[in-house]
This record gives sequence, structure tokens and C-alpha cells, in this order.
Amino acid sequence: MSFESERYPSNFISNIIESDLKAGKHGGRVATRFPPEPNGFLHIGHAKAICLNFGLARDYQGTTNLRFDDTNPLKENAEFMNTMREDISWLGFQWSQETKASDYFEQLFEFALDLIGKDKAYVDSLSAEDIRTYRGTLTEPGVNSPYRDRSVEENLQLFQDMRAGVFPDGAHVLRLKIDMAAANINMRDPAIYRIRHAEHHQTGNQWCIYPLYDYTHCISDALEGITHSLCDIGFEDHRPLYDWVLDQLQLPVHPQQIEFSRLNLKYTVMSKRKMKQLVEQQLVEGWDDPRLPTLAGLRRRGYAPAAIRDFCRRIGVAKSENNVELALLESCLRENLEGNAPRAMAVLDPLKVIITNLPEDQAETLRVANHPKNAAMGERSVPFTRELYIERADFRLEANRKYKRLVLGGEVRLRGGYVIRADEVRMDDQGEISELHCSYDAQTLGVNPPGRKVRGVIHWVSSSNAGAVIFRRFEPLFSVAYPDSGDSKYTDLMNPDSLTELSGFLENWLLETPAGSQYQFERVGYFTRDSKERADKVPVFNEVVGLRDSWAKINTE
Repeated sequence: MSFESERYPSNFISNIIESDLKAGKHGGRVATRFPPEPNGFLHIGHAKAICLNFGLARDYQGTTNLRFDDTNPLKENAEFMNTMREDISWLGFQWSQETKASDYFEQLFEFALDLIGKDKAYVDSLSAEDIRTYRGTLTEPGVNSPYRDRSVEENLQLFQDMRAGVFPDGAHVLRLKIDMAAANINMRDPAIYRIRHAEHHQTGNQWCIYPLYDYTHCISDALEGITHSLCDIGFEDHRPLYDWVLDQLQLPVHPQQIEFSRLNLKYTVMSKRKMKQLVEQQLVEGWDDPRLPTLAGLRRRGYAPAAIRDFCRRIGVAKSENNVELALLESCLRENLEGNAPRAMAVLDPLKVIITNLPEDQAETLRVANHPKNAAMGERSVPFTRELYIERADFRLEANRKYKRLVLGGEVRLRGGYVIRADEVRMDDQGEISELHCSYDAQTLGVNPPGRKVRGVIHWVSSSNAGAVIFRRFEPLFSVAYPDSGDSKYTDLMNPDSLTELSGFLENWLLETPAGSQYQFERVGYFTRDSKERADKVPVFNEVVGLRDSWAKINTE
């Protein structure tokens, strides 16, 4: 896949990289990494980090590692790892090397022994609650643990016993010995190992102590020769700890941690923990629910990888808060689909139409372009028959001049076909229109009738060419821009209209299209065949995005 046109615009990180290259730092190398924790699915916020790490390395002929931060066996599993690999590949990137934090467990343990031997780490036997109390606050310094002055020999023996499984969970932790009065609370003797008698999805029951992220991450970076360790802004206060650990161990490579703002996309949540709650409480269908901002959900909904990469470039790279309108993501998607999605016709809320002056045994085959601006996409055959379907909203008994569709006694053109006139309606027992009787003008195929007022053009589907399907249309998952803010519980702010299902018809050749193929249903929006099958086997087509930004009005409400 070529990304020549996708070079990242100049930003503060690329400026740092270019300065380092000019100075010959790291031997003129650029090596980045993407380090997800396999405890959920990747989302659009991770896409920003993926595009940045892989994109900048590509721009400077460097490398990018995929490293799974698998240090918490209670929350992680191999399924999440497989999904992450699939998501990154789907976005269009290929890692230079795949590694796991668990690959380094033995080395991490040996480095911990080294720190204990230098009296830079100790085994603490305080409870988790007491450790929090002793740690102090943002305005008050911490207090040394009564176990802080254990001898090197005692700490070494205790740590070895921790590994051997002598102690239960929570009995001890290994902490760095830095400064309990430090202004940066992350430097107040942070814990770097905990006891967890849990089976690990990669190492099985080989270990019962597991390293924590702040300790694991910097050493893993150094062992892999990473030059620029790109993290979101939440890790800015952790950078002194990152550097402190590497300085004590004096590893041959000392990567530079650089922070950038995380992505906050409006009308959704960007926390894996909260997405997991939505999944477990069955408030959504699963991690790949098309309403979620997970990459699996966006892929199922029909998003194109190029549109997501374009979005990640457009939002830029900065340290300031990155609150992004949903409309920007949708705009990138529309631009991508406009030139690439073939056209087709579908009727989401059907009204039956009978062409009274067309015999039942007569049918005509019309030729319709698959794309109005791309002749290379060719044409398709569309049958014109006595019975067909139009959108219920495309007909009114009476309307003013602004209504450019079909009115009783008025005329309208069928897309790619003839001009028809609405002559008569049939009503059901509830007083609703059940059938519309029309006549067509056989002289109007591709020709405007002189002297007659044709209100507009509408789409349609012949009953002989109609495949019955379920259409799923979406609105944002939440009814407020920032569901995480304020006093309300975020699950109480979910939009009850985020999913609407409609039973309708489309051109039946679309029933054979594979999941993930995008089409523009004329005058309706962009849709894709759903990858999940319903129990009743009825095909489902998901709305990718509408033809217009129908949610821009939310910002003024």
C-alpha cells in the first residue's frame, strides 16, 4: 500500500526527530513502537497513536514495533491481541517486529534484583490502603514506609520468595526507593511489582509476580532500541520516572519519551473501561457495535481505513486538548466514499406504486450508470415493471412548491427512468396510504417533457428486482457532546435513538455483495452489508454515513 500522499504535516514531534537526526542522535535512527494493553478493543483514539507512530517512522525511513503490554493477567487475553493485530493491519500498517512485555519478564526480574542490590528498591509489606495513605497528597509530602529501611539482603530474599509463590496476593509489593517528599507524586516510591496468583495467557503459571507499566515500559523501550517513545499527555508526569529507571540501570539505549494530546471525540466515550462496561451490561451489541468508536465497530459500519488515516492527519499533533467534532470524522469519510462508492437504489420505508398504463406482462430494462462521474465503474441493468416501490416520504397528497417530490396530480421523474404522474391513492383500514396508482409517459426516458412541471427526481426499486433487507441507521451513541463530564452517570446520557431498524428493499444484486463493500444508496446515504448474520437470515445493511452532516445542528441546540 502506498502512503506517499499521507506524509504527516510538520509538527513538534517531527521537529524533534529532525533535530535528532541532524545531531546524529541514536546513530541517525528512528524507531517507534505502539504498546497497547490487550484488555479490550482498539478505538479511534488508538488510531491516532497508531497513525502517528507508524506514520512518523515511515516518513523518516524508520521502524515501528508492535508491543503488547501484557502485564495484567486478570484483564487481558489472547483474543484481544488477535483483534488488535487485525485492526492495525486493516488500517494499512505493518510492524517491523512484534514483541510482548511478557517476553522480558525474566530480564525485568533480573533488573529488579539489580535495583535492590543498589538499594534503589525495597519490599514493602504495607496494605494497599496504607500505601495510599503514606503516599501523601498533591499538597502534602508522603511518609516513609516503616519497611523502607529493610536491608538489601532481606529485600533480596523477600523478592525471591515472592517469585517462588511463598506469599498470597497483596502481602508485599516491590517499590522503588526514590523520594517520598517529591513534588511529583509519581516519584514517591512507586510500586513496580505485585503478587498475582493468576494464569497468564502467554506464560501460563510460570509467574505469580507481575511488573507494573511504569517499570516495564521504559525498560522494554530500551531493550528494543526505541528512539522516540510517543505517549499521550497523561504520561507527561510519568516521564521523570521513565528517565530515573533507565538512569539507574544504565542501559545502552535511552529512548526519549514525548507526549502528545489524546483524542476526545464528541458524543461518545473514549475509555476502554467504559466501553467494556457498555459491552458487559449489554447496552451495546459488543465491542464491534457500529455505534462504538472501536476500530472493529467502525470497520463493521463500513468506514474506510484511508478515511481514518486522513482524519488522524487532519486533527494534527499538539499538546493542547484535542476535542474533535464528529462532523470532521464524517467529512473525511464522505470525501473518501464520494469517488469510490458505486451508486445503487434502495427504498428504506417503501410505498407500493402501480404503473396502471404498463401491462403486467411487460417489462423494460433500463441502463443506469454506477457512478455519475466515473465511467470506469460502468452501468447496470434496472428493470422497469408495473409494480415498484418508492420512499413513503417521497409522496404527499398535497404540498407547497418547496416540496420537490411526488404530489397527487403531479409529476416526478424516476431516477434513470420515466416521468410518472400520481393519479390515485388507495387507503388501508387505518386510513394510511397503502398503494399509489400512477401512469408513466413512455416518451420521457432521458427527455424532459416540454411545457410540463416535473417537480424533481426520486429513487425507486422494481418489485421484480427487490431484495428484502433490514436497514440500520445510526445517530451518536450519546445525546450530549461530553458524556464523561457533569454530574450525570454517563450511561444515563445514552441516546435512545442511536439505532433505528427499517424493513425495506434494494436492488437484489446487492444481496450478493460481500460485507464491507460500500455503496451510495441514491438520495439516502452510504451503506454497507453487515458482517453479522441475523437469526432469521434477513440481510442487514448498515448506514456508514449520511449524505449530509445531519448532526451539525446538535452544536446549536
